Amino acid sequence: MDCLFCKIIAGEIPSTKIYEDEYVYVFKDINPIAPIHYLLVPKIHIADANGITPENSHYIAKVFEVAAKIAEEENIPSYKIINNCGKDAGQTVFHIHFHLISGKRFKEHKNADI
Repeated sequence: MDCLFCKIIAGEIPSTKIYEDEYVYVFKDINPIAPIHYLLVPKIHIADANGITPENSHYIAKVFEVAAKIAEEENIPSYKIINNCGKDAGQTVFHIHFHLISGKRFKEHKNADI
């Protein structure tokens, strides 16, 4: 498989690891948009949110459990979790992943044009 994130998880491509367990791999984004910008990636290849099924959804639940654990351990009181689903939504790596971003104040979005 020629998936960037699968290769990072396998250790074939270097990353700055923040956390790892049997379900989730977390590393620093190489192009951060905030002082804290981590990518939370399930260790099973799911292309995007449309690929979540009853059989693999526990990996996604683990991602959110890990986000809360990291926030507590690193004393991150507030953060955003962002997922892009599909090319037109800005997804560039087709292995589902979630951006945990924090460290600055974000504006509230009042409409869907974000």
